[in-house]
Order: sequence, then C-alpha cells, then structure tokens
Amino acid sequence: MIESIFTFLSELLYQNVWLSIISSFVWGILSILLSPCHLSSIPLIIGFLSSHEGLTLKKSFKLSLFFAIGILITIALIGGITLAMGRLMGDVGTAGNYIVAAVFFVVGLYLLDVFVLPWDGAKLKGTNKKGYISALILGLIFGIGLGPCTFAFMAPILGIVFQVATTDGFYAAGLLFSFSLGHIALIVIAGSMVNLVQKYLNWSENSKATKIVKKVCGVLVIFGGIYLIYITF
Repeated sequence: MIESIFTFLSELLYQNVWLSIISSFVWGILSILLSPCHLSSIPLIIGFLSSHEGLTLKKSFKLSLFFAIGILITIALIGGITLAMGRLMGDVGTAGNYIVAAVFFVVGLYLLDVFVLPWDGAKLKGTNKKGYISALILGLIFGIGLGPCTFAFMAPILGIVFQVATTDGFYAAGLLFSFSLGHIALIVIAGSMVNLVQKYLNWSENSKATKIVKKVCGVLVIFGGIYLIYITF
C-alpha cells in the first residue's frame, strides 16, 4: 500500500507543474507521518507549548512556526554542508547519528523536567512576548536529528530540482518550497491545537494533566533517540 502511494506520487512529479507541486507538498507531509524521527517533533512541540501559561491560538501558532522554521534552517544547512563534502545529502555518518541521538535524549530529559535548558523562557529582543527564541533554538537543535531522515523523503524531489535548477529556477524553488510547506504543516497544526485543548479542558501551566502530557511527550522524544541508535547499528 505504502509503496503504491510512493510510486503514484513519484509519477505525479513528472506530470505538469501544478501536479508536481502538489506531489511535493504531499511528500513533505509523509516525511513527518512515516518517519519515527520526524514524528517525535509532534510530542516535542506539544510538550514545549504545554509549559506556557495563557496560550492563545495566535501565540501557539507563532511558537510552532518558529520551531518549524528552526528545523528547516538546520536541515538546509546540513544538506548544503554534507553535499559540499561529497557525501549524500543529510548523511552525518555513524558518529553524527550518535550525536543526534544525544540531542533527542537531552530534549526528552528537558521535557521531563530533569534539568532546565539555558534559553528556557528566553524573549525575542525588543518584544514582550516570551518563548519565541526558545522555540527557534529548540527547532534548530532538533533539526540536527531530522536531516538524515528528511533527505530520504526528499530524494524524488531533489532529482527533479537538480535537473531543472539551471533552466527553470522558479520551478525548482517552488518544488522545494512546497515540500517544506508540507513538512512543517503538521507541526504547526499540532502546536496550534494545544491552545484549543488547554482552553477546552481548562488546563494551565501548573495543571497536573499538563505536566503529565509534557512528561509523556518527553518519553516519546527519548524513544525517538533510541530508535535512531537502533537503526545506526
């Protein structure tokens, strides 16, 4: 079933421009849904947001967006650096995978309140709104762990991008943008839903249920690190 979907989406990439753009967007969504590494970003953003008091839908959306943008920035940097080194895009090697797994463990322990990270509660310079720099930095760090998984899903899109980049830069950019949009969509939607859940259940930062959710999310992120070590052997 999954292979049939992949085959269908790959064929769409070679149809007209709009179908290839749509296919690229769906590839971005699947890169989250079908990868344990990426899927752990959902409990991470939920756990992060659940520690914020007085969330509004607008603020939860912005925090989730900052987190997702941080992930994309890191993935792009990793892709560029590994490609320049003559390696497969996103291939950080065995040692790199262990470092990435360590990042997962640190973030998971942070959500379990084992320790407080230095940027916790940081503010964007010149604003009164708390947490945006925290969300961005968390995304930048977490993105280190997602690079290798991301480029496995990006391979069909990158194949076309490299072919058309010199003749149709706008089309190549559109494919990458569409994939990125799909990639961050679920993260932003999941983060935005935290506000609705908190409001509906009347949860606050100090609610017992909120603390439980945050700890469960921490455990799930740690499992993501364990999975990364498992596939490295």
